[in-house]
Amino acid sequence: MLRACRSNRAEADNVVAEIRKGGRRGVALQLDVSQVTALNSFAAQLRAKLSEHWNRDHFDFLVNNAGMGVHAAFTETTEAQFDELMNTHLKGAFFLTQKLLPPIADGGRILNVSSGLARFALPGYSAYAVMKGGIEVLTRYLAKELGPRRISVNVLAPGAIETDFGGGAVRDNAQLNAFVASQTALGRVGLPDDIGGVVAALLAPQAGWINAQRIEASGDVPMTFRRSAALLSCGAPKHQWPWRLWGPRSPSARTHSTRQLLEHAGLDQAGLNYARLLRGVKAAKE
Repeated sequence: MLRACRSNRAEADNVVAEIRKGGRRGVALQLDVSQVTALNSFAAQLRAKLSEHWNRDHFDFLVNNAGMGVHAAFTETTEAQFDELMNTHLKGAFFLTQKLLPPIADGGRILNVSSGLARFALPGYSAYAVMKGGIEVLTRYLAKELGPRRISVNVLAPGAIETDFGGGAVRDNAQLNAFVASQTALGRVGLPDDIGGVVAALLAPQAGWINAQRIEASGDVPMTFRRSAALLSCGAPKHQWPWRLWGPRSPSARTHSTRQLLEHAGLDQAGLNYARLLRGVKAAKE
């Protein structure tokens, strides 16, 4: 396994050490996928490592998993935030895949990573979801164009997972974790091994006939969750949107704002629960 990391080299080296403990070979390389000018150099390093550690000039699987998150209302998203998301999630994945096509083996696999947010809408994630929607479209086009080489291309869309993503909010914020768990059919938040198992399954030899597909691994986020999000984003005035309810205000002001929000949007308890979710995200970031 060859892993690329942007900044946390120590963590990448720990992963490689774990791989080697299991009797496998692993190598970590540095890469900021948002810097397209660095991709030629990375491709050359990759080829050198393939020759040095595996005595081969090709590899079988490419998993495009680079990512970072921005939580901002559509009206407050800056051009800099948009560009950072695009360069990392979409432009980076597009051109990294392009640069690495020659050493990908015929009959190999490409697995892109999207998000449940490309299927349902939550306020504050419009720019992030746009990039993931683009990845899903790119997946279908790659599957079509790489068909002559028998390279299958799919996209995996995880739900909320207990990882470091987003500052570790889903993992570390108990309120957010409990809310997400309450909204899934399986009654818990996703774990890294849940996603790792899906990745392994999609890259297994028996899965070669799966192509151009979007596979969601979210524990099933139900319609009630999506409905609550829609009501919150559309039914209330901007100054009363959920992420504005929790700032440097007194408890009485927070209670008053929540009551006004419910009156304007006509929300039920599920809507209030979603507002609490956003409160947890903001608290985790602060």
